Amino acid sequence: MFLGKYFLGDCGFPSRRQFLALFRGVRYHLSDFTGQGRHPENANELFNLRHASLRNVVERLFGIFKLRFTIFKTAPPFPFKIQAELVLACAGLHNYLRKECRSDEFPIELDTEDALSSDSEEDDDFEILSETQEQQRENANQWRNFIATEMWSDVDVVNNNMH
Repeated sequence: MFLGKYFLGDCGFPSRRQFLALFRGVRYHLSDFTGQGRHPENANELFNLRHASLRNVVERLFGIFKLRFTIFKTAPPFPFKIQAELVLACAGLHNYLRKECRSDEFPIELDTEDALSSDSEEDDDFEILSETQEQQRENANQWRNFIATEMWSDVDVVNNNMH
C-alpha cells in the first residue's frame, strides 16, 4: 500500500502516510511482553511489540552514533539524501573500526533521551499530499492494519507448522 520511506513514531504521532504509528490503547512497552505467558494475544499487540523492538534498536544505534560521531549531536544542515548517505557511511566506518581496531575502546553506555529527533527538514522526495488529514489517517490505519494482519498470519502459519 505505502512503499518507500516512513518514520517509526510513538503514540504521540498521528497515523499518516509518512508515519508508522503504534496502535493506541494496545500494550506496547517491551516490558509488557516479558515473562511467562505475556506473549502478544492478537495482531495489534504483535504489531506494537515488533514496532517497539525496532524503535528500540534504532534509538540504541543513534545513541551510539551520537557518542562516536559528533555530527549526529545536532541535525546536520544537509539535504535528506546526503543525511541518509552520511548515516550509511558512518555505519560502515563504525563497523570497520569495531572489527579491525582492537584498541577501539568505545563505551557502551548510551544516552537515548533525544536519539530520535524530528527536527530534520522535510524530504524533497515526499510527494505533496492532496488528501485531507482524515483521509491520510484512514489510509495509514488501513496500511497498519494490513501489516499487523500479515504479521499475525505469519505467526499462525509458523505455530501450525510446529504442531
